[in-house]
Amino acid sequence: MKQLLDILKADFELEELGAGEFSKIKVNGMNFTINRYHAKGLGNVSTMEMKAFFGLMKMDTFVINATECDMPLFSYDRVHAMGNDTVMLEIFDTMLEGTDLSGMKTVQANYAYLPEHDMGSHWYDDIKLKISLAKKGKKKDTPVYDKLKAEYFTEYVKAAKAAPTCEGDAKKEKASVYVEGLLSNGGPAASVFIKNYGAEKTAAFFREVLFGTAK
Repeated sequence: MKQLLDILKADFELEELGAGEFSKIKVNGMNFTINRYHAKGLGNVSTMEMKAFFGLMKMDTFVINATECDMPLFSYDRVHAMGNDTVMLEIFDTMLEGTDLSGMKTVQANYAYLPEHDMGSHWYDDIKLKISLAKKGKKKDTPVYDKLKAEYFTEYVKAAKAAPTCEGDAKKEKASVYVEGLLSNGGPAASVFIKNYGAEKTAAFFREVLFGTAK
């Protein structure tokens, strides 16, 4: 997580906003630590770290909802469990016109040799860009996965620096299609939170902190 924040801070000014009542959440034995930032010229940034089973399972989540430049929504999940290492880099089309993302496509191609992780079918597949990727390996593969995520995210940040600025409300509306879809149709994280905290509190968490789509 720190690596991604450091890459981002090299090009965008970060202001830590905190997550208020959502800073610490416990769900089904899983302990979540959550934070939120504003990246000037980019948009909402959130981090979520989860530990469970006495640290035998760990998950990092890093989300950027670009509301100040015409970039897609960036979602990174990394899961360490049962000796496995899974990295998921999902990019969702929340753009108004479009941006050059060829650098990320190049990184994707460079790591095509790594074993794929089957994400299954989901309602949001139509808005998930083809430059998204998911890989699953063993603990020994962690160094190459760290390299992959750093190179991929570096290209995202480079594209964001060159992307045209845009009107915030319009971008939030585009991202809301995905966020509201998660709340109504469900998703890996959304379903867990809704089951334990209810629809209203989960909606507040998603809109105000995780994705920053609240107006």
